[in-house]
Amino acid sequence: MAKLTMKWIEIVALLKDRKKIVERLQRCEIVEFSDFQDEALAKMNTTSHVAHLEKNINTAVEAKEILNEYAPTKKSMLSTLNGRREMETSEFGKYVEQRETYLKICYDLINLKKVITENRAAIIRTQTLMDALKIWLDLDIPMQFKGTKYTRCFVGVVPKKRTSEDILLEIAKINPKLEMIHVEVVSAYKEQSCVTIICHNEVADETSEVLRQIGFVFSSDPTKHVPIIRMQRYENELIKYNSEIDESINKIKSYADRIDEIEFLADYSILRKEKYIALNKIGLTKNTFIISGFIPEKYAKKCIYELETQFTAAINLTSPSENEDVPVLLENGEFSAPVESVAEMYSLPGKKDIDPCAIMAFFYYMFFGIMLSDAGYGVLMVIGTAIALKKFNIEGSMKKTLKMFLYCGISTVFWGALFGSWFGDIVPIIYEQFLHIDAPNMALWFEPIKDPIKFLLAAFAFGIVHLFVGLGVSFKMAWDKGQKLDAILDVIPIYIFVLGVAPLCAAVLVSVPTAATTIGKYMAIAGVALIILTAGRKSKNVFAKLGLGLYGLYNVASGYLSDILSYSRLLALGLATGSIAGVVNLMGSMPSNLVFKGILLTIVFIVGHPLNMAINLLGAYVHTNRLQFVEFFSKFYEGGGRAFHPLKVNTKYIKFKENN
Repeated sequence: MAKLTMKWIEIVALLKDRKKIVERLQRCEIVEFSDFQDEALAKMNTTSHVAHLEKNINTAVEAKEILNEYAPTKKSMLSTLNGRREMETSEFGKYVEQRETYLKICYDLINLKKVITENRAAIIRTQTLMDALKIWLDLDIPMQFKGTKYTRCFVGVVPKKRTSEDILLEIAKINPKLEMIHVEVVSAYKEQSCVTIICHNEVADETSEVLRQIGFVFSSDPTKHVPIIRMQRYENELIKYNSEIDESINKIKSYADRIDEIEFLADYSILRKEKYIALNKIGLTKNTFIISGFIPEKYAKKCIYELETQFTAAINLTSPSENEDVPVLLENGEFSAPVESVAEMYSLPGKKDIDPCAIMAFFYYMFFGIMLSDAGYGVLMVIGTAIALKKFNIEGSMKKTLKMFLYCGISTVFWGALFGSWFGDIVPIIYEQFLHIDAPNMALWFEPIKDPIKFLLAAFAFGIVHLFVGLGVSFKMAWDKGQKLDAILDVIPIYIFVLGVAPLCAAVLVSVPTAATTIGKYMAIAGVALIILTAGRKSKNVFAKLGLGLYGLYNVASGYLSDILSYSRLLALGLATGSIAGVVNLMGSMPSNLVFKGILLTIVFIVGHPLNMAINLLGAYVHTNRLQFVEFFSKFYEGGGRAFHPLKVNTKYIKFKENN
């Protein structure tokens, strides 16, 4: 398939049907709404509705997170592969009727979480106060005690660790005449000492001044009770806080079976939010409304028929103008659709581009298989992805990704069998070291480790074909635009030049028939001449034509040389997989005792090969993408397209069963 042709659609219908029509289009998921701009028409302000629904979405999401924290649902590691749960339209209506109940549940959960948070903060504050109070537990009077009718009491701390005698001596040094003072140290530490000082009222002011000079500071949190009583109250408060936390957690857990309802509320609010955003884009008159936007031509006829038969509506379908920012929607077959994400990762096709997926898919799977190049790893990929696709209800991009790795796994089995790699060289090891018989030749073509030059030349040959296909696409695009001469002169000379140089370069590494090198030499010369003569054809000046021709030759020679050399990564990654797999097998087969060798080989096999597979899977994925992006796309692809964003059922947890 390819890029779907987009049409501009305008729908005029009765105002009373606007919500029903928008909801119907939302379920169809094939119309991208444009903001209708016409000063003669009114617009519906849905800002408050959208804000209200966003608040409901955030409330539901927060409530779900609370449930996941305190009452997590037990799920297997693979449960994330399951898609959204299906819901009948009739069931959806019943849930809608209870949405206020679900919202109340969310608020209850949020309030319970708030109680837990506040009590945990209170616990921390109380424990801090308890820690500060511990140093005063031996005090048998309240910390706020100020004295009696005839005495004055000071309760506080002085710097450093001191005894009563130390403090009295220091007071005496500062004011020798000061008498009638009693000092008692409650507790003493390296940094400070907790003290009580009692003096007669007649010398209270002098005592206060002396205490200031020795660094005395009143307690920062004095209590009117004896410290031991305050400590008991703190302990009771901790019991109360913890009890309220436990009670709140238990209440949260009682809502564990309401998770589906909370998820429904989130999805329902998203549906309504998207609908109100769309309603804000339509134009309104007293009795009618107008919707405008883009729709794939492929689905337009059915959409128009359904709307016109169910509602009083007039629908106009036209082709967008050349300057219109037309969105891009790709639709490919079973084999090509999985690599759409690769193209999207680079950039969607621009107006002048074709959909590259159908062409890219074959080379993508091929290069991935060559880079991973172990049939055993390929079998594991095929089995794993096939089971996941069969067993789980996987949707969207995840499904495409798994299908892509399924095809990559099939390619890996094919190339691994050609190269004779089944978990490295495990088959020859079993034959020779355990069965003591000669191992059969596992390679259907050749073994890259034994003949790397052959593998390198094959990689270059595959690369040339890949580049030529990209040039061929460029040729067809120019030809279809009517630029037939440009198509010929921009592509054919490069074909001739590269095909001529290829056997000459190959002769450096291996023996090439003389006839091939001779033909190649003349083709290379012809290619050089054609490039010099045609690269600057658009210039009117003779010298400029020559200069541009030489510059074009330089670009072709250097550009295509570097492009072709890039395909040596097929050799590098292919050898890396096989070499590391061989090292894993070698480590396991080192012992001479057969029993010990079998045990060690099994352990090393189970641990080493999955690790090697994971590392080289990542490498194959990254470098296969690079070959498409840098070498292939550069020959014909510009990108820059804008993705098609229709109004749709953009839910996370549920889907309508009829939409299957």
